[in-house]
Amino acid sequence: MNKKVINTVLIGGAAIAAIYGANKLIAFRASNRHRDNFEASKIMTWRYGNISYIKKGKGSPILLIHDLNPASSRVEWDKIISKLSKTNTVYALDLLGCGDSEKPNMTYTNYLYVQLLTDFIKKIIGQKTDVIATGDSGSFTIMACNMNPDCFNKIVLVNPTDIITLSKTPGKRNRIMKKVLETPIFGTSIYNMIYSEKNIILGLKQKNFFKSHLISNSMINEYYVSAHNEESRGKFLYSSIFSRYTNINIAHALKKLNHSIYIIEGTQTPMADQIIETYIEMNPSIEATYIENTSRLPQLEKPESFLSQLKIFLES
Repeated sequence: MNKKVINTVLIGGAAIAAIYGANKLIAFRASNRHRDNFEASKIMTWRYGNISYIKKGKGSPILLIHDLNPASSRVEWDKIISKLSKTNTVYALDLLGCGDSEKPNMTYTNYLYVQLLTDFIKKIIGQKTDVIATGDSGSFTIMACNMNPDCFNKIVLVNPTDIITLSKTPGKRNRIMKKVLETPIFGTSIYNMIYSEKNIILGLKQKNFFKSHLISNSMINEYYVSAHNEESRGKFLYSSIFSRYTNINIAHALKKLNHSIYIIEGTQTPMADQIIETYIEMNPSIEATYIENTSRLPQLEKPESFLSQLKIFLES
């Protein structure tokens, strides 16, 4: 064999081995991080993977659903669960592909989460429930309510994704990137760079929080662990989100719903006014409010204000 070819093979092999080693190191460090907010959870055995959740309090049920993102988890609700549980039975789950729930190698679709939400309410809660969902998770909450209206009471959407974005379907570039991200070594490496600790902090500062000093180290830690536990298998969810497989046009379902729907927007969320206007155009019975000086996660930035708005709506 030509010496150049041998050298190329050796260099290539060494590079692959180095990337593989780096991926393993990230997974190892994530699995061994100390978690200040860790709380022992219950498990719902589901056909696509075990679902981790917590249950607190007594009273009429409320289900909390975090944003659909591999770095997100039920930690998104940490600042309001205790107070909500004084008057209600509160459930907070980690969606499939997120947090401490399983992260199977599969294509994640909006309908997959419709099934998860419906099955969780029927199997675990066992009665009609109020649902509070953040960001993209509002889309499958609306679809689940449309398909199984008897499972739902009132719905609260926290900074829901605009309907036009949700209507975008997978394109050729998206499908190619999905395949790349799902490759064992290089795909994992790309995902690890996208969800590096630096980028997670940057995302929290630029997108989720208006006041960045409220972002605690323990919160950053939880977001990082969620993204990288199970050897960074959150990449399978990310590849589906990036490729728009979790998108769906909710316009028809939104128009049909007779349930009480309340939108809570942070005043610093991009396009907040337009998003609310579009949702109300689809369903004029929708109510909406703003929480001043907050971005996408008002439940973490201003929990007292958030709880106050919830109380007004849920008790009306």
